[in-house]
Amino acid sequence: MSGRAQLMWDEAVTGYDFGPEHPMDPVRLALTRSLVGALGLDREAEVVAARPAGESTLRLVHREDYIDAVKAASADPGSADGSYGLGTIDDPAFAGMHEVSALIAGQSVGAAEAVWRGEALHAVNFAGGLHHAMPGAASGFCVYNDAALAIARLLELGAERVAYVDVDVHHGDGVQAAFWEDPRVLTVSLHEHPATLFPQTGWPEETGADCAEGSAVNVALPAGTGDAGWLRAFHAVVPEVLAEFRPQVLVTQHGADTHFEDPLAHLAVSLDAQRAVQVACHDFAHEYAGGRWVALGGGGYAVVEVVPRSWTHLVGIAAGRPVEPETVIPEGWRQEVFARTRQLGPQRMTDGRWPVSYASWEAGYDPADRLDQAVRAARRAVFPLRGLLA
Repeated sequence: MSGRAQLMWDEAVTGYDFGPEHPMDPVRLALTRSLVGALGLDREAEVVAARPAGESTLRLVHREDYIDAVKAASADPGSADGSYGLGTIDDPAFAGMHEVSALIAGQSVGAAEAVWRGEALHAVNFAGGLHHAMPGAASGFCVYNDAALAIARLLELGAERVAYVDVDVHHGDGVQAAFWEDPRVLTVSLHEHPATLFPQTGWPEETGADCAEGSAVNVALPAGTGDAGWLRAFHAVVPEVLAEFRPQVLVTQHGADTHFEDPLAHLAVSLDAQRAVQVACHDFAHEYAGGRWVALGGGGYAVVEVVPRSWTHLVGIAAGRPVEPETVIPEGWRQEVFARTRQLGPQRMTDGRWPVSYASWEAGYDPADRLDQAVRAARRAVFPLRGLLA
């Protein structure tokens, strides 16, 4: 095991571009990579550009007819087949869509391969985490499901237990669907309640198929949940199921759209709480998975103020050089932000809430509190299926 982290990066991933009016602006990727460099983190991790996922790899999760439809829409966007979720408002077709989507998938698959083979202890692909794509359809800004493909590749390489933890504000529905019948994969999603947010799935009662009961864990949080509640819910569920499952690899998805400034959702989480969960995931990888950790990006539509800082923290944690929250952001990066976006960039790597405190689940349950009700619902639905006390 080399012990050194890998940062998966190819400038061409910024070609994942649905157009100027679409909220998933690829500038968020470019600015994250630039901030990583401005803080010197790319000297702490090996920067690697993996090959695009080939068709045989894509077929580990996606149907052949769907891959063919993506290729056709990529060559001729005007011919996109809406029955495959292509050419929609969420997933408009664009020239080169197949190639860049396969490239992003290849970075996540390459990260998984490096971690499994011992070439790196941790690997980060912040361009990945496209967790809504289904085996036969694009969905929610996601064409190929790189997270599911990375997990499928781990299984193909011989992994017997892979845990996936998703803290994006939206339910990790595509990954859950891909492994709904596979007890070798534990999917845990902490997200805004499906009654108030896309994709309207991720109810606590979704616990896996009959042949894999308890393999899906869903914590559906009430709109407005802030730092203390988010961290309380995370720590009330995730450590116990990971300890029981004993994964050989931990794959995590770190969508930054839980943030209070994100325009597409309704949680009220700070950058500092996001960093705290990233630190926890790193620690869980060491405690439960022999240190093997694949960390992905995901959603996040406050593309200047939030996303670059959040994922730069993730890279620093994985690289063994965590960025202190009070770190002043280099002026050169802020000038780049203005030149690219005509927006003023943030000045520090914190929202001013570090350290973030929360009450542990062991401290007591309040039956009148909506957050505690959400946690209890998740624990009651899945913990008994895993032999845990709810």
